Formats: sequence, C-alpha cells, structure tokens
Amino acid sequence: MSRIPRRTGLAVALVLVALLVPSAAGATAGGQHSTGGQHSTGGRHSTVHRLVTGLAGGSGSTIGPGGALYVTEPLAGRISRVDPRTGAVTPYATGLPPRVIDVGGAMDVAFLGRTAYVLVTLVGPDVGGSDVVGLYRMDGPHTFTVVADIGAYAIAHPPDTAFFVPSGVQYAMQTYRGGFLVTDGHHNRVLRVTRDGDISVLAAFGNVVPTGLETRGGTVYMAQAGPVPHLPRDGRIAAFRAHGPDPRDVAAGGRLLVDVEFGRGHTLYALAQGVFRPSDPEGAPAQPRTGKLLRVRHDGSFAVVAEHLDRPTSLELIRDTAYVVTLTGEIWTVDTYARR
Repeated sequence: MSRIPRRTGLAVALVLVALLVPSAAGATAGGQHSTGGQHSTGGRHSTVHRLVTGLAGGSGSTIGPGGALYVTEPLAGRISRVDPRTGAVTPYATGLPPRVIDVGGAMDVAFLGRTAYVLVTLVGPDVGGSDVVGLYRMDGPHTFTVVADIGAYAIAHPPDTAFFVPSGVQYAMQTYRGGFLVTDGHHNRVLRVTRDGDISVLAAFGNVVPTGLETRGGTVYMAQAGPVPHLPRDGRIAAFRAHGPDPRDVAAGGRLLVDVEFGRGHTLYALAQGVFRPSDPEGAPAQPRTGKLLRVRHDGSFAVVAEHLDRPTSLELIRDTAYVVTLTGEIWTVDTYARR
C-alpha cells in the first residue's frame, strides 16, 4: 500500500495497518477467567476483562437482535455474534469480500429490524480488487445483496479535500431515519445512504478524519481522529443536525478518536486508539496499549474510564458495561458504573 500523504485525511490510523493482526481461525471466549484487572485513574476503579480473543481482526460492532454483540472480522469476510455475558462466539454471516490490501473488507455492521447491513470498503478496482465498495444487505448466512455502490458514487462525486483513493475509505455506519449514515475518513465527509441505494452527502468537512458515529434524536455525534500526527487537540467529538448549521464541538482532547457512544443517563463516551508516534508512517495505528475509554464531562473535557487498551477500533455499551473491539481481534469489557 502506498504511503499516505500528510495532506490527506486517509491517515485514519485506526485500522489502516493490519500487519500485526493475527489471522486467527476461530475466536475463544475469555469469560471470567480472562486476563484483566482494575484500571485506576484517580478515584474509583474500573474493572477490565478480556471477553473474547482470536477474532480474525476486529473493526466495527453493533448491538443486534436479542441484545447480542455483532462484530466484523475483516480478515475472514465474516460477521460473528457474541454473547455479551459469556463471550461465546458463533458465525452469523460469511462470504463477504476479502481484503485486497492490508486494510478494508467488512468494516462495520448495523441492523434495521432483524436484517443486517454491512459496510465494505477498499475492495474495488482502484486498489486492485474486483468487488463493490458499498452497503451490503445480508439475505442469509452466506448470501447478500449490494444495495448501494458507495465506491461508484465517491468516484463520480469527488470531495473538495485532497485524496488519492477515488472510492474513499469508509470507516463506520449508523442507522438513521430508516437508512444509514456512513463516515469516509479519506474523503472527510458523512454520507446518507437509503435502503434503496440512494446516496447523498450529508456533511462535508476539512481534514478532520471522521470516524465513529452516534445519533440522538435528530442530532448526529461524530468522532474525529484528526490529521497526522493526531494531536490530542484534534481528537474531538462534534455534533450537527442534518439540515442545521456547522458542527459544534462537544468535547476535545482525545488521542486519535475512533468511536462515540451514549451510555446510561445520557452519558457520552468516546474511544481513543492512543498515541501516534510521529516517526511512524502515515496510516500506522496507535502505539500498542495506549488506547483509552473516555467519558465526556459537562465542560467538554474527557475523564478517563479505562486505559492501556490495545489499539481499539469500536465501542458498544450495554447498561453499565462497555464492550471494546480491538484491531488484534479481541473484545474487552469495562465496568463503567464505577467511573460515573
């Protein structure tokens, strides 16, 4: 893969170098006997446990039917179902386009009703592949339909910011008003995609590198990794409405933010992948075990809930437990109640 110019937003650095990701054949539940401990950042402790290990890479996640956790495994072209109590892993969908380069494939998953939709990126001809970059609807355990060709749209409607991957680098998706929102960390914009395949630009930005998404009512919350070298001041959560004014900052100060989620009591959490070493090539992930789970304070600063996370990529919350998916194919649980 080509080096990533500093002027572009492709320096997503969240999952873009997968050379260190094990190509595991199957996942293992960690359960209560997993490696973990108590993480203290002043005040009360948060208990951290490894729930699952051995996924074929880790990227996006969602809470789906039955309250289970669903996780994409990009190295295997697979979606797995994870029991949030026991960590038991079962295949949910297979046969999705495999990776062509060291990143891409099945990046995120979301449900409308009981139907799963998968975001697939960096598998098209512009990176040497032959599959469609876009939104896939799972019709069965091994069958799917491409409902939106996001790659073709991106090529036909290039962004105003600098880029060199014409089809873009889509990172996350979120259900929104009967359809989906999709971030493109390379083209620096959020797309709106319907179930019928209609695609439009909901919001476009400068070089902020949009990543994870959350919604509340008509408001969209967006994590920003920021451009290389991913300084803390550029790691922000922004909020905007579909037809409102420019985004407003909700919080700032996280290193290489990759996701944002609401927990109990309207508490907003963010996931920081960690410290990017300036000497590393553009597109490299954060340094191992420098990631953090953060809580947004009322003054727009972040409180640390858990630290020393190893290159996290996505976050889900079920009641008082956070589920953190990592680049290395693990899922960790964090007790957020102790830190509220």
